[in-house]
Amino acid sequence: MTEYGQDLAGQVALITGAGQGIGRTFANGFARAGAKVAIVELNEAKANAVAAEIVSEFGDGAAIAIVADVADPDAVEAAVAQTLSAFGRIDICINNAAIFSTLKMRSFEEIPYEEWRDVMRVNVDGVMLVTKACAPVMRRNRHGRIINISSGVVTLGRPYYLHYVASKAAVVGMTRAMARELGTDGITVNALLPGATFTEIERETVTPEQKTQILNMQCIKRHETADDLLAAALYLASKGGEFVTGQSIAVDGGTTFR
Repeated sequence: MTEYGQDLAGQVALITGAGQGIGRTFANGFARAGAKVAIVELNEAKANAVAAEIVSEFGDGAAIAIVADVADPDAVEAAVAQTLSAFGRIDICINNAAIFSTLKMRSFEEIPYEEWRDVMRVNVDGVMLVTKACAPVMRRNRHGRIINISSGVVTLGRPYYLHYVASKAAVVGMTRAMARELGTDGITVNALLPGATFTEIERETVTPEQKTQILNMQCIKRHETADDLLAAALYLASKGGEFVTGQSIAVDGGTTFR
C-alpha cells in the first residue's frame, strides 16, 4: 500500500514510456502499491534501469523491462505477449509514452511535416495500438483500468506546439469513445491532463521566466511533480475509481477549470 492508501496487490500494470520522467514515477509508485509492473520503453538502458530499481526494492518478479516502439503494431503485440508470459494478466494499462520534451517551440507553419507525423504516430497511434492489444485481455477478465495521459495544453490552447496539442486533444476524444465501447466489460477508460510537470528530463525550451508565469497561472503556488499525477492514477486504478470512466481529469494546480 502506498502513502496514498491504494492497494493493488495481485494486479499487473503495463506502463508505456516508463523509463524516465512521469512514467518512471508511475512504475515505482504502482510497484509500491503492490502491482507487478511491465515497463514498456523504447530506450533499453532506461527500461532496464527502472526495472532494476523496482526489483532491488521489491524482489525478483516485481517488474520486467520490455523494449518496444508503441507505434509499431508488431512490437506492441509482442510487448503484451511478453507481459502475459511473465505475469499471466494485465489489469492496468497506462498510455504515457509521448513525444514532447524534444520538441522546439515554433509556429505551426514552421513545423516540418515529418515531425508532425512522428508526434501523431507516437502520441495518437501509440495509444490506440497499446489499448487495442490490452483490451482483449481485460475483456476476458471482465476487469480493466486504462489511463491515458493527455495534457492541460488541450484546454489552454497553448501556442507553438500545434502537433503536440492536437495529439493530446485526440487522446481525450479516444478516451471518451473507448469508455463507451469497453464499459460493459468492466473496463474503465480515463484521461489525466497534467499541467507543467518538472522531472529529471531536460526542458531546454522552458526559461526561468516561463516557470514563473506557469506558477502565476496556478491556484496552488508550487511546481507540479510527477507524484501529483501518481496519486490521481492510483485512484483511477483502485477500487475507489471503478465507477469513474470517460473522464478527463485536470491535475494542474488549478491552471484550468473544466
